[in-house]
Amino acid sequence: MRALAVTGRLAEGMVRVAVGGLADVLVMDVDVASFITPKMIRDAAPTGYDIILIPGTITADFGPVAAELETKIRLGPKHAVDLRRVLPLLDEVELSTTVPACLLLAERMRSEAWAAILELEAGAEAPLSIKGVKVGGACRMKVLAEIVDATRLDDAALAEKVRHYEREGADMIDLGIPLDAEPAAVARAVIVAKEATSLPVSVDSLRPDLLKAGIEAGCDLVLSLDGSNLEEVGPLAASAGVPAVVLPGPEASLAENLRRALALGVRAMADPVLNPPLQGLAESICRYREVHQAFLELPLFFGAGNVTELLDADSPGANALLASMGAEVGAAVLFTPEYSDKARGSIRELRRASEMILLAGARRSPPKDLGLDLLVLKEKHRRPEEEMPEEYVAVGAIRRDLGEVEVVVEEEGGGRGGGDIGVEFGGPRWEMDPAGSFRIGVAKGKIVVRHDAVTLVGTSARGLLGEIVSRGLVTRLDHAAYLGRELERAEIAIGLGRSYSQDEPLFPTKN
Repeated sequence: MRALAVTGRLAEGMVRVAVGGLADVLVMDVDVASFITPKMIRDAAPTGYDIILIPGTITADFGPVAAELETKIRLGPKHAVDLRRVLPLLDEVELSTTVPACLLLAERMRSEAWAAILELEAGAEAPLSIKGVKVGGACRMKVLAEIVDATRLDDAALAEKVRHYEREGADMIDLGIPLDAEPAAVARAVIVAKEATSLPVSVDSLRPDLLKAGIEAGCDLVLSLDGSNLEEVGPLAASAGVPAVVLPGPEASLAENLRRALALGVRAMADPVLNPPLQGLAESICRYREVHQAFLELPLFFGAGNVTELLDADSPGANALLASMGAEVGAAVLFTPEYSDKARGSIRELRRASEMILLAGARRSPPKDLGLDLLVLKEKHRRPEEEMPEEYVAVGAIRRDLGEVEVVVEEEGGGRGGGDIGVEFGGPRWEMDPAGSFRIGVAKGKIVVRHDAVTLVGTSARGLLGEIVSRGLVTRLDHAAYLGRELERAEIAIGLGRSYSQDEPLFPTKN
């Protein structure tokens, strides 16, 4: 397929490097490529091409020009550097007149990844099934999400927490039971959880009476059996057909407890116990491999939360690495609470990591370039920066003093041949908008905007600002600019699961 990439003067060099001989390049008489119009293409009248790629940021209708030239005109990627990934696929993918090629291809990769995951999971065999959820074998590692101190929550709060964890991607729900709980409270928690979800529900305790109460109430899994409770709870779990996670101790090895559990007829899952960082983490990973080799038929329980909860680092990368390590040592279940604020999102992250690892395993490759990722703050591909203009006014930081704002010019002039612009700019004082002020916050995943005249709630910063403008609630340009910035920060905070406070930095600027 013969292709033509159309661009402006500023991006010409970048485009020529990106196309790499896979397309011809047409440079229009305009600096910024996004400003290319249908008339410019019509006047240039390029011929002999099967497809003309225009920048993905253009929104004009090129349909009539395409008809006149009898050539397809399609949106290329938003950024010139991505042409190197789009051009080799022109024979395979039908590009769009409305969706930039980079977004179209990303969605295609995601769709193919999801389809592959479903197919792999459907065809996988597993040694254990818990309420229809496959555990172990060649299937995807399952995420077991713990609700800490579940019996301390009232029925409505517990049910909502269960549903929230299910929405986040949990495959199974674990009810963490405090030491002072009563059997009746455990039974109530199991009943409430099972009414709130169709996912398997487990009870997490070492007290025999609490585990027995959970089994009698209909739980689908118990955590955990060891030498202290095995003889009392094991027979009931076996007769009820409820699988159990088996721990080492007290005064007995994991292997010994596993053999005793199997002898009682328990459908066992082995937990070699993952140690926290600098508390034997590497040693415990080795222990997992040894247990897996000794009990190949038993699924392994991998307590990822033992690491993320005790590591002051962002959890997406930590959970991706933990899941990869777990896969290498034979883990079948990835266990995590979201107990601390820093670990929020761990359920979703481990679910995504397990999906990536399933795909990568089928492809026999590292977990990259799959169409799915756990990149949140860092980029897979950096976009090139613009060149610094020769002449400019450099504006410094904003100083705040008792609510007043002053913009400070730190320097004037510029780079090569720029010279001094000769502009003195002390900065305008912040003045109250006659239409009133706003208070912006976040509640239940939505942006809340309070004004004397009305309170607006939504999820889109652009939509909220448009509503504010249409209602005439802002009259000053500086105020509108401020609102746009704060609304966008609130939307980003929601997307990243971070807290938000008006006028405070979203991310730390110094470590």
